[in-house]
Amino acid sequence: MTHVHPPRFVRSPDGSLIAYEIFAGVEPAVVILHGLAGSRREFESTARALAGRKVIIVDQRGHGDSTRRPPSMSREAFVADAVAVIEAASTRPVYLVGQSMGAHTAMLVAATHPHLVDRLIMLEVSQGGDAPEHADEIGQYFSSWSIPYANESAALAELGGSPLAPAWVADMETTAEGLRPRFDADVMVRAAADLREERWVEWERVVSPSLVVYADGGMFDEAQKARFLDRNRLAIRADLQGASHDAHLDAFEQWIHVLVSFIGGEHAGHRRTESHRQL
Repeated sequence: MTHVHPPRFVRSPDGSLIAYEIFAGVEPAVVILHGLAGSRREFESTARALAGRKVIIVDQRGHGDSTRRPPSMSREAFVADAVAVIEAASTRPVYLVGQSMGAHTAMLVAATHPHLVDRLIMLEVSQGGDAPEHADEIGQYFSSWSIPYANESAALAELGGSPLAPAWVADMETTAEGLRPRFDADVMVRAAADLREERWVEWERVVSPSLVVYADGGMFDEAQKARFLDRNRLAIRADLQGASHDAHLDAFEQWIHVLVSFIGGEHAGHRRTESHRQL
């Protein structure tokens, strides 16, 4: 994964610096928020596939080039960061895209700042309500990494097996001791801990035309997917086949197809007439 442009920075209300990268093009801009323990770099390929459209990819707080150990990892802090980037880098409401935790952030931005969001696209999202032990499991996993790694081959040998592993390895920083991730395990625990609260009220409040994208091999079962869609009648659904939770990586062509189809305009303002309307 090749890094393209140096980041720009905006200061969030709590003083954290939030890194973002702009791919030039026409507005409305597409603003993309990555998932937990990710970074903007895993969406560079998505940005290139949207050539001609202005695309802004963001390092959420605690990740990548943004402040690594911010004072807060609350959902509200993540929302404030996204708002700061949108207001700094765009002149009109945006197409807001997110994956996993980034999708949850995007949903909350659309709920609380509807004037900033033209359309909302969420890949592998839920309303929250994670089990209390989930954050601890995340911390244990990242703490188990044998960092620093001597080289990329050593990192892949330990982390390989998931679509996200090569992206993690490509995103590691080179230090005098070896390769290290650009996030800290305990900070990821703090981020995950605030996903315990269900945010149905916010999801029901979203008025932007919304696309919810699920992978057949993702994190959610059919009942969870249907329940989420049924709580917002402005949302439509698309399904990706042979894909994981990180479908933007392992089902890239399908992901780009549904993304381009939705932001192309033919679905703007349409209401869903049945519980499983598909894109």
